[in-house]
Amino acid sequence: MKLIIAIVNNDDSAVVASALTKESFTVTKLSTTGGFLMVGNTTFLIGTEDDRVTRAKEIISKYSKTRTHETASTASFGRGLADGELGTSVTVGGAMVFVLSVDEAEKY
Repeated sequence: MKLIIAIVNNDDSAVVASALTKESFTVTKLSTTGGFLMVGNTTFLIGTEDDRVTRAKEIISKYSKTRTHETASTASFGRGLADGELGTSVTVGGAMVFVLSVDEAEKY
């Protein structure tokens, strides 16, 4: 048995959860915040059999899209951006997926 921990952008979390549950994956959804941009994420905990890990990862990958986010540079903190001064573009979204082996799991 495996435990999949998938950190997904909030913008994608509803469709990822829906697609996973449609294929009978048991999903626990946690609201989390990323440390870099301090924006909301959703962390999914998915317990599944070893032979279904690949399918879960395919679903997460299919529905987790990357996008560009504009953020102010740290030099602008406290003073704002000057006319014509741009912030920094960073790529956000997608998913970070961890797969862990589970020695024992019990459902009560």
